Amino acid sequence: MATVRAYIGIGANVGDAPSTLAAAVHALAALPGARLRGVSRLYVTAPVGVVDQPEFHNAVVALDVPAGPDADTGAGALLVALKQLERSFGRQPRERWGPREVDLDLLVFGRHRVDVDRPPGGESDDPTKAGLPLTVPHREAQQRLFVLAPLEDLAPRLVPPGWRETVSAAASRRRAAEGAAAVRPVATWTGDGWRALD
Repeated sequence: MATVRAYIGIGANVGDAPSTLAAAVHALAALPGARLRGVSRLYVTAPVGVVDQPEFHNAVVALDVPAGPDADTGAGALLVALKQLERSFGRQPRERWGPREVDLDLLVFGRHRVDVDRPPGGESDDPTKAGLPLTVPHREAQQRLFVLAPLEDLAPRLVPPGWRETVSAAASRRRAAEGAAAVRPVATWTGDGWRALD
């Protein structure tokens, strides 16, 4: 069965976010046909958009996943699986950029560009995004340090489809704009959970 390397952004700021994200890593690794290939450091990140809320914890997971008969179908199937996991973790519909029990975002799906209607079950819980298509690479990833910093841990030299810079170059550009304090690494992945950095 053909596979592609997918990168999934994970985040949370409701309840015990590190424990939730550790459970999310294990849940992603257990998806049918998936193989865990890497987990970034865990970062504490400043909220974007709605700033009157707790800081987020964010990381990125690398998974080899079934390619599907074509990229649109494969990415759509993965999106549906991510939305099912979000709901199983108790994700509640809230305002854009508001608090999240867990957020699982499909950032990159191999070397493919995808821009299709969301499949049934893959709809966004964010009312402002309800009508938006599934777009991969993620439409906001290149401008979000909370995505780029952990993605840089796993794939610094990656140039996602449609980008004109590496992940590392994009992360450096956003650090200059947002300030280094916008994202702080706090833990590394041990295979079972997070270990705090000294």
